[in-house]
Amino acid sequence: MRGLILAVQFLTRLPTPPVRDFQPADLARAAIWFPLVGLLIGALVAAALWIGAQIDPWLGALLALLAWVWVTGALHLDGLCDLADALGAAHGDPERLLRVLADPHVGAFGVVALVLQLLAKLVLLMLLARFELFWAVLLIPAWARLGTLVWARLPSIKPGLGERFAWSCPLWAIALWALTLLPASVPYPALLTAPVLILLWRGYLLKRLGGMTGDALGAGVEMLESGLLLMLVAFGMAVQAG
Repeated sequence: MRGLILAVQFLTRLPTPPVRDFQPADLARAAIWFPLVGLLIGALVAAALWIGAQIDPWLGALLALLAWVWVTGALHLDGLCDLADALGAAHGDPERLLRVLADPHVGAFGVVALVLQLLAKLVLLMLLARFELFWAVLLIPAWARLGTLVWARLPSIKPGLGERFAWSCPLWAIALWALTLLPASVPYPALLTAPVLILLWRGYLLKRLGGMTGDALGAGVEMLESGLLLMLVAFGMAVQAG
């Protein structure tokens, strides 16, 4: 339970019991629970989407997006902003990329990435509400947080939380979560693309950065969530057309 409580504390703003004698290594070991916390996040988002959609799909999308941002504390959006700034300003210079990643200020590239990401999620959630694919959304945050366990095994290119998680989650745990989420995703075949998207982001980080950072993990969560929302929309359109 200690690891699960720490995982909830790190990934969400939900109230939890205090953890005594906390050590940084405890948080790293808690990573094994990340996909389960993702399911909890997904349940809240899906419920908000369903409730709002009883009035209008746009209201459902807005409530779902607000719930998504609130429950996560915009943790991964921050990583997306930082990585977008670094990639936009680095111009192929690895040292400059690391300097920009370390800068706490948000630049133009980060703002644009944030706005586009929020708009993309809002529109895609609205379309899912129209297709009544409310509960498929439950699995998306779980897949995205499983992705962090895969990406964290890449070499760390700078000190930080990403480096701490790199050694923390054994391969058997990643495989077990994958084998759990895959059957659960069968009713929504679009979600079965999640492992492919996870590996694509891994390949991008390896080629573009040469490894990972905590910001790259957060950005990956956002990219995977949007990618799976898009896949679900395509699935909904195909079902409606067929």
